[in-house]
Amino acid sequence: MDTVTSADGTTIAYDTTGNGPALVMVVGAFCDRQTTNSIAKVLAPEFTVYEYDRRGRGASGDTAPYAAEREIEDLAAVAAAAGGSPFVFGHSSGAILALEAAARGVPMAKLVAYEPPYIVDDSRPRPGADLAGRLAALVSEGRRADAATRFLTEAVGVPPEVVAMMEGSPDWSGMTALAHTLAYDITLCGQSFEIPAGRLAGIDVPTLVIGGGNSPEWFHHTVRAVADVVPDAHLRFLAGQDHGAADDVLAPVLVEFFGA
Repeated sequence: MDTVTSADGTTIAYDTTGNGPALVMVVGAFCDRQTTNSIAKVLAPEFTVYEYDRRGRGASGDTAPYAAEREIEDLAAVAAAAGGSPFVFGHSSGAILALEAAARGVPMAKLVAYEPPYIVDDSRPRPGADLAGRLAALVSEGRRADAATRFLTEAVGVPPEVVAMMEGSPDWSGMTALAHTLAYDITLCGQSFEIPAGRLAGIDVPTLVIGGGNSPEWFHHTVRAVADVVPDAHLRFLAGQDHGAADDVLAPVLVEFFGA
């Protein structure tokens, strides 16, 4: 493990795997730098993969008050440690973070955004504008499991019966351990969950927007809309995949795009 210091003094932890051009992985909700270990091993023959803990997660620090701008600075610090202009892959809220960083001029060679969770129409309910505050309040009351459940049902749209099954899984304790960061993911999405079209239209980095062919229809609408907004962006759907694509399906797509 190595560390880098972000602009506000927060320590950000990261691991590196492999050899070749730098590739920074930006994870979404309930994830830390361990989440991408399996795909990093697949990508290691082609890239030096940087897996980092977003602030508040794993071995990284967390300086109050939270702001999306601080996470952009964190990504910029990791990118600088990676050599200054790495490839960047962002998943879910991590895709939003990567897009926002690109829009603000954080140096990167190419960007892949996998299903950034903006909501562009009425094909699914829109979370309440106060969701981030409610999640933070639940965590402050020690109700971390309730915060995780609220995030899953309201932000992600997971049916309550499925959440009940998740609560009995071995992964649940790890998910609740990261409950304090869920408000951060919601803040990145914005109160309305709408695409910040004006900002994303300023991205000048070659960009690929990916959706899972088996993902809910609202995600299909979202990735198409993002690809339309980002100048000259490419759009691709992965047949048979959902919000969590299999490593052996996703990795060749990344190698092809970043290597082109």
